[in-house]
Amino acid sequence: MKKSIVFLFLTVLIFVSCKENKKELTDVKEELQKTDSVQVSEAYTLLKTKCYACHNPNAESHDNIIAPPMAAVKKRYLRIYDEKESFVEAITNWSIDPKEEKAIMRGAVSQYNVMPYQNFKEEDMRKIASYIFENELEVPDWFEAHEEEMHGQGGRRRMGRKNN
Repeated sequence: MKKSIVFLFLTVLIFVSCKENKKELTDVKEELQKTDSVQVSEAYTLLKTKCYACHNPNAESHDNIIAPPMAAVKKRYLRIYDEKESFVEAITNWSIDPKEEKAIMRGAVSQYNVMPYQNFKEEDMRKIASYIFENELEVPDWFEAHEEEMHGQGGRRRMGRKNN
């Protein structure tokens, strides 16, 4: 009888303990989701305030902007930097210290010139670059047609020439 009572007591104790652990895990998970949501929101706000003034996704045409849309930047950088870490590093390095010799978007440099130096914080640029890598970006209505005209299918043609 004593063994049954001890066994019953231990079973109840384990059950209550597991239930508490599940509640704690759920609370931790919810807290992490809130943190992620706040970070995404902060990164998007940084993108809008620091980048979209020049890389405007709502411009009526590629003639009405002073820099390529961020969707074009993302597309081009992903062709070289398909891992998040290297992508974030490359975008951050360029935005903090833009120089013509470092440019990978030579057509954009020809059309818009080199991005002017901005006094960006590295931490902010890393947040923005991470956001760009992980999320769909707003694409101007004219972007697809312009990409096709300038680069052909798959982005391999430049200014009417095909690469073999």
